[in-house]
Amino acid sequence: MPDAAAEPDTAAGRAAAEETSALSHPAVDPDATAGYGDHPDQVIDFYAPRGAGGPGGPVPVVVVLHGGSWRAPYDRRHVSPFADFLAHRGFAVASVEYRRGAQEGPGGGSGEAGGSGGAGSAGGGPVAGRWPDTFADVAAALDALPALVRRHLPGADPRRTVLTGHSAGGHLALWAAARHLLPADAAWRLDRPAPLRGVVALAPIADLEVARELRVCGGAALELLGGEEHFEERRPYVDPALLLPTGIATTLVQGRADVDVPQAVAEAYADAAAKAGEVVGLTLLEDVGHFPLIDPAADACAVVAEEIAQLAW
Repeated sequence: MPDAAAEPDTAAGRAAAEETSALSHPAVDPDATAGYGDHPDQVIDFYAPRGAGGPGGPVPVVVVLHGGSWRAPYDRRHVSPFADFLAHRGFAVASVEYRRGAQEGPGGGSGEAGGSGGAGSAGGGPVAGRWPDTFADVAAALDALPALVRRHLPGADPRRTVLTGHSAGGHLALWAAARHLLPADAAWRLDRPAPLRGVVALAPIADLEVARELRVCGGAALELLGGEEHFEERRPYVDPALLLPTGIATTLVQGRADVDVPQAVAEAYADAAAKAGEVVGLTLLEDVGHFPLIDPAADACAVVAEEIAQLAW
């Protein structure tokens, strides 16, 4: 029988090795970059398809929303090898940047004007997300995307779009697909479902209440909504688990060995969907943690591409 005391160290060691592998690939420059707003973070990188991945004709578009706990140190560059991997599978890829949490300044205030409005993180590190900027950016990027795709990805069909996102980006992908279910006073609400082929959310922070209870990513879900005083009032506007059923084909891909965003978070979302009368796919990968899902060197990444292809084609 293995030493129970050694198991946490083994799990942590494996998670660290997976993260190192995923982040060891050189960043891949896009074929084009376009802005969808005036802020430096309001940009989309475009990767043209590099191989035949489907039955021919105009290729589907995969929109990638990166993770990183909605925090400033993590931007789209760390998922550029994943975007390039998908391009080599024959997809046209749009990798979206958005405003994340600002660095906390002295006294707990945001170190950047127009910061998150959040409670800050313990120890004065970067807060998670910027309210409401993070959500405004994702909504604006998706709204601008069809015209930008036609301009920068000739041969791609924006009518065949699949959203994917990893971790915090998985949350944003699920949220973006549910904008037609937002409260009537939400600035980001759509009057009809977005024209999407589907969503493939990778280890998503898909249920903010469960994420708060488990203190996922150091309490990032609580920070995202501005702390305890704002959590309950803002949650109906941004928690995918409350915005169901979407009517849009959705698959979650989750590693069973994920110690960053545990399996329980994805299961909570799938359960909420079932209670709302919607079937959500949940693909659970054995002996897989958080980062192999976006690591081109990992078998899990190929599984992700196949899940996307099933919806896209």
